[in-house]
Amino acid sequence: MKSTVQGETSTVGAFYGDPAKQDLIMIAAVSGLVPDPKKEMEDSVTALSSELSLTNMATVEPGPLGGDVRCGDGKAESVPLGVCVWTDRGSEGVVVMYFKSAEQAKAEFATIRGQVEQRS
Repeated sequence: MKSTVQGETSTVGAFYGDPAKQDLIMIAAVSGLVPDPKKEMEDSVTALSSELSLTNMATVEPGPLGGDVRCGDGKAESVPLGVCVWTDRGSEGVVVMYFKSAEQAKAEFATIRGQVEQRS
C-alpha cells in the first residue's frame, strides 16, 4: 500500500489481541493522496486475494469516514479470516480479523477504522 500512495503522511501496521483467545486483529493502513481509489481498491483486493484466499468480497457501508469498503472471507493456513479493505482519496487500509467471518468483520469494521484513522 505504502508504495502506491503519493505524499504519504502516516502509516500504521499492528497486531492487537491474543491468538490463544482467538481475538487477534491485524491492521495495516497508510494516509496520503490516493489518486484513483477505485483502481487502488481493485489492486488491493487482487493482491490480498492470492495471499489470503479471499472469497465473497462484497461492498459494505463505510461508516462515518466514507470511501469504498469491501469485506470478505479469507483463510491463513487453516485459520478463518474476516477481511475488510478500504480506500478513499486520503487513505487506504486493511483490517484482518483472525478466527472470524466476513459478517463479523463487517459488524466491527467502522468502529475499528475509527480507532485507527482520525481526521482533523
